[in-house]
Amino acid sequence: MQTMETEKYWDALTEVMDPEFPISVVDMGLIYGITKVDEGKLAVRMTYTSTGCGCMQWIENDIKERLLQEDIAEVEIEVVWSPPWTVNNLTEKGRAKLKTWGVSS
Repeated sequence: MQTMETEKYWDALTEVMDPEFPISVVDMGLIYGITKVDEGKLAVRMTYTSTGCGCMQWIENDIKERLLQEDIAEVEIEVVWSPPWTVNNLTEKGRAKLKTWGVSS
């Protein structure tokens, strides 16, 4: 859930792309929540499209790298599988991008 306190971090993550499709992890609906734990620490709750995603470490590293550019000293990522990711997680922007590549959502 996006709040005023976390809005800039959500915006920052729109720059982190899914490696399989050039769609942000936000527009893919992979980010379930961002919480500011304290002044220097963020907690990110996220999922993946499948448990067999071969890019998990790459995506998590990209998320951490981008958020650390926002005056954050530490990023803790919690990967959750419930609720599972579905195409309903896609934002309208994400759906539109997939459709331009011929992938229906």
